[in-house]
Amino acid sequence: MGFEPVIGLEVHAQLLTASKLFCGCPAKFGGEPNTQVCPVCLGMPGTLPVLNAKAVDYAVKMALAVGCKVNEKSVFARKNYFYPDLPKGYQISQYNEPLAVAGHLDIETTAGTKRIGITRIHMEEDAGKLLHDAAGGAGYSFVDLNRAGTPLIEIVTEPDIRSPDEAVAYLKSLREILVYLGICDGNMEEGSFRCDANVSVRPAGAEKFGTRAELKNINSFKFVKDAIAYEIERQIGVNENGGLVKQETRLFDSVKGVTVSMRSKEEAHDYRYFPEPDLPPLIVDAAHVEKLKTTLPELPQAKRERFVSNYGIPAYDAGVLTSSKDLAGYYEEAVKLGAEPKTASNWVMGTVLMLLNEKGIDVKDSPVKPPAVAKIIEMVKAGVVSSTAAKEVFAEMFSTGKAPEEIVKSKGLTQLSNETDIAAMIDAVIKANPDNLAKYKSGKDKLFGFFVGEVMKAAKGKANPAVVNRILKEKLSS
Repeated sequence: MGFEPVIGLEVHAQLLTASKLFCGCPAKFGGEPNTQVCPVCLGMPGTLPVLNAKAVDYAVKMALAVGCKVNEKSVFARKNYFYPDLPKGYQISQYNEPLAVAGHLDIETTAGTKRIGITRIHMEEDAGKLLHDAAGGAGYSFVDLNRAGTPLIEIVTEPDIRSPDEAVAYLKSLREILVYLGICDGNMEEGSFRCDANVSVRPAGAEKFGTRAELKNINSFKFVKDAIAYEIERQIGVNENGGLVKQETRLFDSVKGVTVSMRSKEEAHDYRYFPEPDLPPLIVDAAHVEKLKTTLPELPQAKRERFVSNYGIPAYDAGVLTSSKDLAGYYEEAVKLGAEPKTASNWVMGTVLMLLNEKGIDVKDSPVKPPAVAKIIEMVKAGVVSSTAAKEVFAEMFSTGKAPEEIVKSKGLTQLSNETDIAAMIDAVIKANPDNLAKYKSGKDKLFGFFVGEVMKAAKGKANPAVVNRILKEKLSS
């Protein structure tokens, strides 16, 4: 009997606000432990939370980007549980009445486009962070509460995902949208984009879901894929051996490549949710939602489709070029400055990204700007430099910041395109190789490459290949 996996994802995305969700403490990453805290985010008696309006706007923007219905009224609740990194003993979140519901995200799979339903998007504050066996404290755990109170949105899918690859495709698309919107940096290593996966298996063709396990706080796409794949096989093994899958929370051990039991899975009633008495209902009226809708940028999928339609480049190219908003802007500026779209695509995906990756530089900080890319493409098209020399010029531009014309002149890389000069070189080569000329005329066409090589050698590699090929064919056939 075959089994089918059923997967739902819960993504926590930290919003890029300057301050925390309910107080004015900085929300930035990396401060000295417990220095970005105040009585409000530490849960001191007598303090009152004040909602961050910018965080609400960011959450609404994400809801609109994935087609959710934004509820005019949503309610904050206290999610009660006790853990050392939760200073209040509860987390301010949303439960019965979330900010937004009923959205979707389309992903590309090997079988084509698939729609993943999004159940809800709600706002909540983050907890702190425990540091186990930190330096000088063997046997102790330390708590850093800087992160406590930072603003999060939780994005919960329907159980529509059926494979680890689909899960990764969904997460990459979701992260891409968050970064395009400018509301989350998507940094998985720093925890500003992290995922819990609910995984179960059921007999193929069955309608009833199996018992699920929740895999907590996975912080890389590779680990998400590996953790889900392992958990699917583990649960299939339990079923095939006559056992029962337990509902529990499990952690992924990335070193061993296995999931391990953490605790039995709590149900909602275990958290004892009740409305947050210190916060009134959140009201987001339709007019404000419409105003925010007008501020949304062109989103990744729409940009990909436009690049294919307007510029005639392959879908693969469009996918690479729109993988970041800055890269898409870089490419499009070069095209608007006159670069042929497919040629510009080849340059950006090839030479530009190669040098950026080698140096560990983001495209927005590239020392070579789009006008210089457009100029070097123009110089190749005009026959000023060969395509090979152009790459040498570009590398020099990247390291020195000099203009392409200056580099071509100083290095003597100007391509020879004068037909009279090239014809004279070809005549000399033909005259010096009578035996090969005779063989070529007798039908050994492959010798054409020999003659091209000899001409390029005579020109020290600077002759325009297209001109050489055309004139050489004419002379060899005469």
